[in-house]
Amino acid sequence: MSTYIINGGSKLEGEVLVSGSKNASLPILAATVLNNGITKLYNVPNIHDTKVMLEILKYLGCKVKRNSDKIIIDARNIKHYEIPEELMRKMRSSVILAGALIGRFREAKFSCPRRM
Repeated sequence: MSTYIINGGSKLEGEVLVSGSKNASLPILAATVLNNGITKLYNVPNIHDTKVMLEILKYLGCKVKRNSDKIIIDARNIKHYEIPEELMRKMRSSVILAGALIGRFREAKFSCPRRM
C-alpha cells in the first residue's frame, strides 16, 4: 500500500476537474425524451455507455450535437418508440429509456439488453 507523508506548514492549493458521472448522466440523457424541446447538458463523460445512449437517441429521432463537454439534444422530432435489438444489446442500462418512452408515447418496444 502506498503512503503519502506531508511535512511542512505550506498551504496546499489548486483545482481539480472532476469528470461527470455515468450513473447520473444516463438517466438524465433518457429523460431528454420527455422534453419536447431542446436540452443542454454539460460535463457528460465521453465513454462507451453515453455514446451508445446518444446513438439510441439519434435513432429515435433526436438531433444530437456534442461540443467538447456540452451536449445539445433536440427531442422535438422523436417519431420512434421502438429500440432495435442491435442497439439494446450494446448497453445493459439502455432499458432505462423504457420509462421515458412510455411517458411520451404511452408505449415502448425493445428487446432484452445484453447479458453480463
